[in-house]
Amino acid sequence: MPKTTIYSTIAFACLLFCGNNQGFSQGRYAVGTTFTEMADPSRDTLSDWSNVKPGVHASFVSIDKRFPKSLNPNIAIQPNNKVDAWKGEQVSAQILLWTSTAASDVIVSTGELKSTTGKSISAEAVQARFVRYVMTDEFAEGCGYRKPEDFKAALSADMLDDLKSYNLEAKRVRPVWITVKVPAGAAAGQYKTIIAVKQKGKVIQNLDLIVNVQDQVLPPASQWSFHLDQWQHPSAVARVNNVKMWSDEHFEALKPTMKQLAAAGQKVITATLNKDAWNVQTYDPYADMITWKKAKDGSWSYNYAVFDRWVQFMMDLGINKQINCYSLLPWNNEVHYFDEAKNELVNVVAKPGTPVFEELWTPFLKDFSKHVSAKGWLKITNIAMDERAQEQMDPAVELLERVVPEFGIAFADNHKSYKRYQKSTDISVAVGDPFDQNDLIERRKKGYITTFYVCCSDEFPNQFTFSDPAESTYMGWYALAAGFDGALRWAFNSWVANPLQDSRFRTWPAGDTYIVYPQGRSSIRYERMLEGIQDFTKVNILKEKLEKSNDQTNLAKLNAKIAKLKKSRRYAAWNDDLNDAKAFVTELSNKIK
Repeated sequence: MPKTTIYSTIAFACLLFCGNNQGFSQGRYAVGTTFTEMADPSRDTLSDWSNVKPGVHASFVSIDKRFPKSLNPNIAIQPNNKVDAWKGEQVSAQILLWTSTAASDVIVSTGELKSTTGKSISAEAVQARFVRYVMTDEFAEGCGYRKPEDFKAALSADMLDDLKSYNLEAKRVRPVWITVKVPAGAAAGQYKTIIAVKQKGKVIQNLDLIVNVQDQVLPPASQWSFHLDQWQHPSAVARVNNVKMWSDEHFEALKPTMKQLAAAGQKVITATLNKDAWNVQTYDPYADMITWKKAKDGSWSYNYAVFDRWVQFMMDLGINKQINCYSLLPWNNEVHYFDEAKNELVNVVAKPGTPVFEELWTPFLKDFSKHVSAKGWLKITNIAMDERAQEQMDPAVELLERVVPEFGIAFADNHKSYKRYQKSTDISVAVGDPFDQNDLIERRKKGYITTFYVCCSDEFPNQFTFSDPAESTYMGWYALAAGFDGALRWAFNSWVANPLQDSRFRTWPAGDTYIVYPQGRSSIRYERMLEGIQDFTKVNILKEKLEKSNDQTNLAKLNAKIAKLKKSRRYAAWNDDLNDAKAFVTELSNKIK
């Protein structure tokens, strides 16, 4: 008999429906919430501001740089900036504000984009958001259980806030992120908008942003060729909004965050099959989507109501290519179900290859197959596993292929063993692990997906809150250079205790567990990731045009620039090589009709 742990029915109900709502109120994370950033622990608090003239100063600055909050920037003011964009593309610019004395009620306003030929783009296409500082740390090798003294705290500019005005602190900087969403129907040409920096309604400084709209069209996000798989975490949304798990209010609260994910071209719905597949490695446990019940006569029944609603909710947002269901191999090999005879929730350790593993999973998998078939989802449903060793994977894959061969198999591999599971329809290889380029080509011919993934142990490229902003863009180009279909990353929104202020979590590098912030707040990491995904799609479109026109010269130049970015370890010129490749794409976009 399997080893079991018994929980009360009350505890089971709380696990499924209550969520972890400790210490939070809905108002705390509402739109327009004001809060105080954590104190800056860096040496930059001693920066010399004596040469800064009185008043608020503003300048365009590089989007490749995060600016320390307390350091005098000592830069020459750049009053204008130019960005290139395809029709349908979202592009970014960054403005830095700084002052030696406090300045209240500062507003950065945007206006209509006007071309030299009389065309215009609505002011709604341009957005200015104050960048907020969150507590972060510095990278240390490995993700496994660092001691607190191994962390070095620092503030990092990352979250894009929704505040309409801001009170600037003395001897501090405040970045402002500018976003331009070019309509797909915009006319090609050069447009200009004035970005006004105001204090208490009075214009302090005007900055000119020029947007060169190229005669190329980026398709909608749902049609982007990049296979984005960022794991979703519904329980975190319930907790920070203080709503009941899986309630109508919960699904409403999920919309802002999941719409952000859809806008980045996400292809995969993250679902769970039983209990928390990752043994509560996150701040919030993953709540059940499917509940199992064993009747007194020994028969099984499964409640799919939450699973169905979650999947349909995500599909309605446009995320509908795959459903990856975790996990046949949960990290602690545990499965739980309600035992009607005992009137208790039973927790069972079911190791792969043991009789109990087959006894528990076989009836479920058969029933689950019938259910998703009836819903019309079978062809896009994968049974998913991640980072499991061969001795666990082999019996799990054997069971799937014998009992429910109709399911696809998704597998994130960090054991350098992906070749063993070439029948897996969706494989993600740990970044830096060896792979055969021919395997990727053959898998693509079969319609299979192959991506790379980064996690807490990967120094570069990554998306920690202390990572260089351009690393998020580099990931799209690395996928191009290495021949991957896209990228996987946990997690999109597995928020920590206080995500608006402190991005650190346990022993992992800060920001590892989430890319965006509550209530639809974006981040520099998200915006730059979106840039890289758009670049991936643009390059593939341009390549197709170059091949059709037999322009081997420019195709060779493009491929050479991409090839430089096939490195999964940091090197001195990576950002220069990235910007050089991007500049060449801009040049090609102007040439090719």
